[in-house]
Amino acid sequence: MRVLALLIVLFTGGLLVYGIEDMPRWADPQSPPSVHVSPRYIEKTVEETKTPNMVTSVLADYRGFDTLGEVTVIFTAGVACLLLLRKETE
Repeated sequence: MRVLALLIVLFTGGLLVYGIEDMPRWADPQSPPSVHVSPRYIEKTVEETKTPNMVTSVLADYRGFDTLGEVTVIFTAGVACLLLLRKETE
């Protein structure tokens, strides 16, 4: 059983390393997000969202559902911690 688990971990690690090979270098100014996405946010944020703060508009308007999902996960984890750590009264 341990050999099978080790093989699964090694195979999964190999797939992750293989997938990383195609990613752009960190902080590469010619990467697709830097060339296509960032300029669009910078140029069109105020026009499309009517929000002067660019960070707020990206988090709330462009990535609203993603942010909602992250907040839901954090809230669920907090409630689970409270339920696990509560004091039992008899």
